[in-house]
Amino acid sequence: MRKLASEEEFHELKANGKHVFMFSADWCPDCRIIEPILPEIESEYSEFTFIYVDRDQFIDICIEHDIFGIPSFLAFGDGKELGRFVSKDRKTKEEIEDFMNQLG
Repeated sequence: MRKLASEEEFHELKANGKHVFMFSADWCPDCRIIEPILPEIESEYSEFTFIYVDRDQFIDICIEHDIFGIPSFLAFGDGKELGRFVSKDRKTKEEIEDFMNQLG
């Protein structure tokens, strides 16, 4: 999963193509727990490009999109929000897959 480089890149990716932004932080224990399963989820849902967004580095994006807990997922398709899985709770592989399956 590649890391978001700038706010400009976020807005460009959000507007073009299908992307899932994963909001996370290095210090987040619940984020570390799902790390081993993320490559499998990325390959299972290859129609989406997954982007890691560092919550501390991009706090303005978090505020703008009501991301107040991590790990959280925000999906966009050509500028339209397709879905959000936003909470401060630990996420399981099944919960993330359920979220992805609902994106259609």
